[in-house]
Amino acid sequence: MPNIHWDAADYKENFSFVPTYGEAVISLITKPTGSRVIDLGCGNGSLTAHIAEKGYAVTGIDDSEEMLRLAKKEHPNLSFIRGNAVTFRLDEKADVVFSNAVFHWIDEKDQPEMLSNICHNLKPGGELVCEFGGYGCAEAVHGTLEHCFSERGLKYRRVFYFPTIGRYAPMLEKAGFKIEYAALFDRPTPQNGADGLANWIRMFVRKPFEEMEKAIKEEIISDAVSRLRDRLYQNGCWTVDYVRIQFRAVKQ
Repeated sequence: MPNIHWDAADYKENFSFVPTYGEAVISLITKPTGSRVIDLGCGNGSLTAHIAEKGYAVTGIDDSEEMLRLAKKEHPNLSFIRGNAVTFRLDEKADVVFSNAVFHWIDEKDQPEMLSNICHNLKPGGELVCEFGGYGCAEAVHGTLEHCFSERGLKYRRVFYFPTIGRYAPMLEKAGFKIEYAALFDRPTPQNGADGLANWIRMFVRKPFEEMEKAIKEEIISDAVSRLRDRLYQNGCWTVDYVRIQFRAVKQ
């Protein structure tokens, strides 16, 4: 199941790069305009709107009530429904399931069930088009945080799922897909402001800090930022060492 609960307002204000980069993933869709597309993990609906602008009949699905409220407010003419990637069901099967920056938040043990569920909700010949964190994503940050936790006698829980192509492709095939396109690539990602890295950690690295006193949490974040400054801060900008993985796979 998903490993995060979102602060929708902060996400929109400081992390707009997530849907911005996702616009390129839309180009992987090969189905004609007018096709029915599901934007799975649609968040605030930004990419859902871009998909609609390209002429697709799109519905956004997300498991966050806060994100869905924002999506419906900002895009009242589009359709949004609440659903979980592992268990959602459609009344009418889709031509495309599109997903950006979502799958790495799903527990590894739930990945096969999620892919089977997506396949079930697609028409024969339907496409899964997705991008998410790949092997090594933000490893400089996660590795440093892990070290900071360890020095304080704490365990850093790695709840994120960042696979290789070789690990993920067999799961897609077992779920009933034929892979047409796959890529794994570095994508260093700039962050907003002088506190960009600290804010990134606060937004995206929540589970490891659960039930921790705020003072200790902020001490660890400050320590990690200090250690990473030489590596990730250049020309007045923080950049996180993202690695992305992309697939286009067709239901057989």
